[in-house]
Amino acid sequence: MKKAVRYYSKQGNTKMIAEAIAEGAGVNAISVTDEPRLNEYTEVLYLGGAPYANIMAPELKVYAESLDAAKVGKVVLFTTSNWSRRTVFALKKLLKGKGIAVADDYFYAHMLHIKGRIDAARAFGRKNR
Repeated sequence: MKKAVRYYSKQGNTKMIAEAIAEGAGVNAISVTDEPRLNEYTEVLYLGGAPYANIMAPELKVYAESLDAAKVGKVVLFTTSNWSRRTVFALKKLLKGKGIAVADDYFYAHMLHIKGRIDAARAFGRKNR
């Protein structure tokens, strides 16, 4: 099963969670700023970011908008935040509107407890979805 992890992180919290998910999935986590487009068909794409000023980061939105439904089997979302899961909900709506399947469950890590959620993020990446 081809998996990929893509993320956007400003402060490094989401990057740490993305890297743990990627470790569990057996792949590398890549920032959407380093790879602005998904280059090959991926059965499971883990995609995440945090809300900034309570909205999705523009970089993450542009990446999600560029996804081609023919290149993604399913997207599994993750986010880091102090309280809001707004990024997950906004991404889910955007992706479903493009005809891309999105898993019902997602991974959330409170920004003050990132290090305590690393093992759970690894386990999340190991799941066959």
